[in-house]
Amino acid sequence: MEKHVALVLLNNRHASAIEVQKVLTDWGCSIKTRLGLHGGVQNACTEDGLLFLELVGEKADHEKRIATLNGIKGVDAKLVTLTLK
Repeated sequence: MEKHVALVLLNNRHASAIEVQKVLTDWGCSIKTRLGLHGGVQNACTEDGLLFLELVGEKADHEKRIATLNGIKGVDAKLVTLTLK
């Protein structure tokens, strides 16, 4: 059994969020679970954020999307593959 998750770190959410959202929308049918975290609340909202994505589908497709995300300024994305033996 193999599971794929993506971890996406944004260091300037307001500047990169629109471009990141476009990639995620295009990737939408492959995202089973999406969790977005950022520090702060209301008036003390921070500019950094972390997305956790549980993915379905082909690893090669995920790798292409990760490369696209990494092309966005202020974004660091990693694909993690977990395998049970």
